[in-house]
Parts: sequence; structure tokens; C-alpha cells
Amino acid sequence: MAFETKEELLEKYIKMDKPSCPDCGKEMTLWEVPPINFSDGLGWQTPYLFVCFNDACPSFKAGWEHLMDTVEAPASYRCYVEPGRDNFEYMPVFSPIGATGGKLDDAVLIEQEAKKELLKQTFSLLTDYYMSKDWDEILKICLDPTKPAKARLKAAEMVGELGDADAAEHLLNHNFPTPVLQEGVKNAIEQLHERHFTRECPYCAEIIKKRATVCRHCSKEVSRV
Repeated sequence: MAFETKEELLEKYIKMDKPSCPDCGKEMTLWEVPPINFSDGLGWQTPYLFVCFNDACPSFKAGWEHLMDTVEAPASYRCYVEPGRDNFEYMPVFSPIGATGGKLDDAVLIEQEAKKELLKQTFSLLTDYYMSKDWDEILKICLDPTKPAKARLKAAEMVGELGDADAAEHLLNHNFPTPVLQEGVKNAIEQLHERHFTRECPYCAEIIKKRATVCRHCSKEVSRV
């Protein structure tokens, strides 16, 4: 059996028809399982469930009185089912807003799908630019804050492999939001310097040749590497 990532499962579940709650008939909501164990400590066994969040659901309304009478707990039940299955079960909640933090409503799902589509489109562009060795367009993607971080990281790698010496200057003068992306850009700059036999001037930080003894930008004497 092929292993599916959490992202692949979400993409599959989004396309599913939402099941209806067997108690109230209302459409159930896709819910992201919290990273904690449940009940017997074995965990949920799935990253997503369909859950009934209808506060007028008979099982939810009756659950408050039932649990108070049986275990003296101010709690109730929400009906849930694992995607693709039909064995409905119930989980305890301790307030009307219990478990609602994991709801993946339509707006959230649409936003996530849009992000995935943008990532696919950006990687497709990177592939085309890489094949044509158009490092300038790849650099633009690397510097574009509206592009996905994963695609920008790949773009930095490509710039290090294909870019002219001038690319290092652009990368040095740009701020990147995450440590992972910063590290990727740092590696790309090092690769650019290695490929083009360049380095930064220790006084003005402009790009100079490794063997230069005088910086052509600030005219300072520099030691030869």
C-alpha cells in the first residue's frame, strides 16, 4: 500500500462529497485532528475526520444531560466519521466551541487549494526557466515575497547553479523571511562566488574578484585570497 502524505490526504478529502450526520442529517465538516492522543491513547489513526458541528443535532443536545447523569461531567458528544468510511462514532466535547478550532471550513479549504495551485504553477515556471537557463527570471521568483517559500528555496538553488556573478548582489541586498530560506540563499551566494571566482569586499561589501588587491568600488586595498 502506497503511503500518502498529510497534504495528499487533504487534497483527496477536499474533493470528497461531505457525509451527512446520521442524527440530524446536516452536512458534516472536515476537521483537522489535533496532535494529541484520544481516549485509549492510541491516537486517531488519521489526520482528518468529518465532524458534525450542528449545535441543534439531537445527539449533541442530549449528550449534555446524559454525561452529567452518568459521569457527572459537563460535556456532550459530537458525531464523527473517518473519510471514506461509514462507521459513525462520537467524541466528547466540553463546551459548544469544543473542537471547533480544527474546523476546515470552505474558506480555509479554498485558500489552501489556492496555495497548492500557486506552488504547482511556480514550480512549473521554474522548470521551464531552468531548461532555458533563464536565471534572471528564476531570480525574480526567488526575490518575490508572494511566491511560496518552498518554490523560492528551489529558485535560490537554481540561481546558485545558473546565475551570473551579479545575482549574488541581488541576493545579498534582499531580506528573506525564514531561516531555511536564508540558509538556502547563503548557499546559493557561496556557489555563485565559487563559480565566478568572486567574493565580497570586507570594507564596502561590493562584489570583487577573489584575486583583487584593490576594491574597484571603494578603492580600499584588500588582501588576496
